Amino acid sequence: MTRPGRDEDPDRLYTVTGGRSRSAAGAEAFDLVTLVVGESAPVRGMQSEHAAILRICRFPTAVVELAADLGLPVSVVRILLGDLLAQGKITARHPRRARTADALPDPDILKQVLVGLRNI
Repeated sequence: MTRPGRDEDPDRLYTVTGGRSRSAAGAEAFDLVTLVVGESAPVRGMQSEHAAILRICRFPTAVVELAADLGLPVSVVRILLGDLLAQGKITARHPRRARTADALPDPDILKQVLVGLRNI
């Protein structure tokens, strides 16, 4: 059984990334759950992997989902995303962070709501 991306010819992955191990835009900004949204449609002459990313990212898509859909290692997808980000073809954002303890509702109010619900 072959595994997508891992058992591929390393020469192909080298070609896809142009021999780079990092993108100029800082691929380290993309973690596995970063949501990517395409800001433009693919254009003629664009690298096929870049065009595929733009087609997939019409709706917010996580980096790990992109890697699975493309059958490429996450490290390669992060380089490609860095290229598209530098060109302004995509936007990236992290999912909303969990609320911090100081932003949570007051425990006394929650207790009063619980007592009120029990009395119903």
